[in-house]
Amino acid sequence: MRLWHTALIPVLPKDQLVSQWREVSALASGIQKNGKTNHILINFIMDYPYDHLISYAKLVREEMTRRGYRTMDSVWNKIVALKPDYTEVPAADIYKQKMDDVYLEICFYNLLEKYLCGGVPEEYYLKIFNLCNEALGWEKR
Repeated sequence: MRLWHTALIPVLPKDQLVSQWREVSALASGIQKNGKTNHILINFIMDYPYDHLISYAKLVREEMTRRGYRTMDSVWNKIVALKPDYTEVPAADIYKQKMDDVYLEICFYNLLEKYLCGGVPEEYYLKIFNLCNEALGWEKR
């Protein structure tokens, strides 16, 4: 389980983007059923208002729609049901204390490993690398 850094959403490969939508749906279901999450990599979301998770889900949904992928309204409604009167959080502020430069680099290396194992197409890896290089000021790697 992982929530990708918000900056990566526009450059995620299809598999990771679609999986992220499923992940957010599963998180919403788990919270509704158990009142909390139960995975070390995503437990941080419980330190923030639900507005953050819903706004994150909206980012993922909008990117999927932009690429022509369909999302089910029933899934969106389940996510929004966490807080129907949610206030949208600006993308740059979603999980701001967690989604910092260190988290972006952690996500990069996770995606690099997927690329090296054949799970991320090169065109997407290059987009991911360029985004991280610009954001983090790396030298050529």
